[in-house]
Amino acid sequence: MAQVEVTINGRNYQIACDDGQEAHLVQLGEYIDKRVQELVSAIGQVGDSRLLVMTSLLIADELAETYADLKKTSAAMESAVSAEAMEEKLAAIVDATALRIEAVTRDLGDAG
Repeated sequence: MAQVEVTINGRNYQIACDDGQEAHLVQLGEYIDKRVQELVSAIGQVGDSRLLVMTSLLIADELAETYADLKKTSAAMESAVSAEAMEEKLAAIVDATALRIEAVTRDLGDAG
């Protein structure tokens, strides 16, 4: 198991992670620190615990928005797939109808 040091709001934290996940964990730490620094710029230093709770809530809100967007996109894709399937069914009906018309026309031509 690997150890990674991340710095958030000027404090260093040693975090354990699976081997190969170090770079990803560093990126996550940098993202959290960036969000904390944005809060510090807006409201000042209000204590690490409060800043981390507020940052967690902001990130959770981002995640909720992302899930909502994903759900909308998924529904739109399902609708598009459904429309495509309907189009294929209609094309099959049109083809079958055309074959019937050709057969009737041929029968009428033979009868005439």
